[in-house]
Amino acid sequence: MNQKLNDDFRKIAEARHYNPFEVLGAHRAKNKTLITLYQPYAESICLVEPRIKLHRLPHSDFFQATLTQNKTLPKHYQVDITYKSGEIKRQNDPYNFEPQLPEFDQHLFSEGRHWHIYQKLGSHLKTIDGIEGVLFTVWAPNAGRVSVVTEYNNWDGRCHQMRSLGGCGIWELFIPNVTAGCLYKFEILNRESQHISIKTDPYGQQFEFRPQTATIVTNENHYAWQDKNWINAREASDWLHEPMSIYEIHLGSWQRDTQGNFLNYRELAHQLVEYVQKMGFTHIELLPITEHPLDASWGYQTTGYFAPTSRHGTPDDFRYFIDYCHQQNIGVLLDWVPAHFPKDAFGLANFDGSALYEHEDPRKGEHRDWGTLIYNYGRNEVRNFLLSSAYFWMEEFHLDGLRVDAVASMLYLDYSREEGDWVPNQYGGNENLEAIDFMRELNSISHQQHKGTTIIAEESTSWPQVTRPTWTGGLGFSMKWNMGWMHDMLSYMQQDAIHRQHHHDKLTFGMLYAFTENFVLPFSHDEVVHGKGSMINKMSGDEWQRFANLRLLYTFMFTYPGKKLLFMGCEFGQGTEWNFNQALDWYMLDYPFHQGIQTLVKDLNNLYVNHPSLFQHDFDNKGFSWIDCHDVEQSVISYTRQTETETLLIILNFTPVPREFYRIGVPESGQYEEIFNSDSHYYAGSNLGNAQITTDDTAWMNYDSSISLNLPPLAGLVLKKLAVEK
Repeated sequence: MNQKLNDDFRKIAEARHYNPFEVLGAHRAKNKTLITLYQPYAESICLVEPRIKLHRLPHSDFFQATLTQNKTLPKHYQVDITYKSGEIKRQNDPYNFEPQLPEFDQHLFSEGRHWHIYQKLGSHLKTIDGIEGVLFTVWAPNAGRVSVVTEYNNWDGRCHQMRSLGGCGIWELFIPNVTAGCLYKFEILNRESQHISIKTDPYGQQFEFRPQTATIVTNENHYAWQDKNWINAREASDWLHEPMSIYEIHLGSWQRDTQGNFLNYRELAHQLVEYVQKMGFTHIELLPITEHPLDASWGYQTTGYFAPTSRHGTPDDFRYFIDYCHQQNIGVLLDWVPAHFPKDAFGLANFDGSALYEHEDPRKGEHRDWGTLIYNYGRNEVRNFLLSSAYFWMEEFHLDGLRVDAVASMLYLDYSREEGDWVPNQYGGNENLEAIDFMRELNSISHQQHKGTTIIAEESTSWPQVTRPTWTGGLGFSMKWNMGWMHDMLSYMQQDAIHRQHHHDKLTFGMLYAFTENFVLPFSHDEVVHGKGSMINKMSGDEWQRFANLRLLYTFMFTYPGKKLLFMGCEFGQGTEWNFNQALDWYMLDYPFHQGIQTLVKDLNNLYVNHPSLFQHDFDNKGFSWIDCHDVEQSVISYTRQTETETLLIILNFTPVPREFYRIGVPESGQYEEIFNSDSHYYAGSNLGNAQITTDDTAWMNYDSSISLNLPPLAGLVLKKLAVEK
């Protein structure tokens, strides 16, 4: 045996060979064929056809047979392996298959333009020349060797060493006879440090139940979708001018079973849809269900960008969840996290022994506050990974859009950093130019390829044109959360009513910028955790006043320009902060005040979706006019919401003082009726209100006609002009 062969054998036995196909498998030379297998757990091996026993090389786990010209070897030969345990298995040799990933796919991925790369990388059931198995593929350009380690090979990296495809940095191996359900990971040897790491598959589509972390080979594309009508309607829709009321939910703590265990996606589908329909919400937004190891991260420290968490079932169970929502006319949005990823050793961090997905320089590659790593958006393959993840959820799971987490942290290189702890861009600025390009590409692809979907930014700064088209210089998002309005309103509602006259500007300031972006008004999970208190406990005053204040706040929210978002539990005034580790306090609905909040939210949703004046012009000033925003002393504001065919009057009293004969100007004379009153006894209010109201000719607030009203305490009214009978 020559020296090179000795070196190759030693490298394979030590799992350090860059291309084991050079040695293993069948190699033809002149009139002979040499078959070489490496099987560290085998006692003996026989070729099935022709029936020949392979001989073990001395003092090794290598087995060889030489076939002369008169012996015909099948293209994909089989062997019978007798293991030291006595078990016998018939297998095809994985080192007898040609490379499977086409150069075109490799090229597109290297350029960062392969939106369907999740169909190529990872693990996929495949049939080659009639032989069934699994093709494993992974990107690890700095690896000296990569192996598939599975339950089938005793998690031994020597057994299934992969083939390098060269400059693209991708490794692959087709393993015959492996089936769906197989657990596996990748064992990676760094060629410089010789450090070995065990990693889960970045493109894995199913993972073990935590705390286990192995990837599971899935049986893809067998789900029979029933939501064609919904998808067609979505593609034809004009979401800019349609109602959107979002119920934000953490699946693990909305409801649990009687033993406190997670519910399956299918159970959740039926229970949640029934509730959401009853409450009148149009959409559900899921806190990240992308796989994650730590419950306490709520899903925001994602390790599986192509896998719904196994906490609630299988990928097909999640498909059923979305499908059922769509059949019941409920949209589904996913909270998606491309801003950072955790440092867990089994995940993306230092993936091939180098800073592959992250920046090597911690001034660019690490979030100090969160203890997480930042993606290198300038690297084509990393950008492709994230873009294909977004594409995957909308294409393969029919999601109606994404809420992109922590956009501000992506936009600014100095986000939450001390002076000197960040690296300026090429022009000396603090803008993350690569992340900006990534976001524009994300939005362009999503809107072009999945019509009717919405991409919503959680962005809290004054960055311009977040929701304006990319061709005008914008970032291209559909909408963004209005964090300024939310903070102003919560700050205002925490003020004792007697002091609110000194903070009146918080009620009105938002209208100065309300139409500069397409805004969602969010009272989200972030506002009811980490000591911030529940929504009801943010309100000032005694118990009655706190509930009245919350009813008033929600009335303002649902009549103010912008789409709506409310976190679970807020719709019935949960008394405690949200606890991710248990179900909501549903027992609180035994109490009238909480019943009143829930009924109010249901009625506000119905009011909102049934009156185009409250949603048709959410994003332009044609739909809003102040009647009076200057009544500082009494803390009252009034405005109209209108379309070309409908006008509603909204009057909000932010003090606990009932006000009789309160006059406002109206755009049209005639009779008005009160179609909503947050002080109604149906909501556990004091039931002060108005019957039909007739205008008089008293000029008021630049209007020729006006009306006199009874304003209930800490309450909002919605009035509509009665049609004139002909």
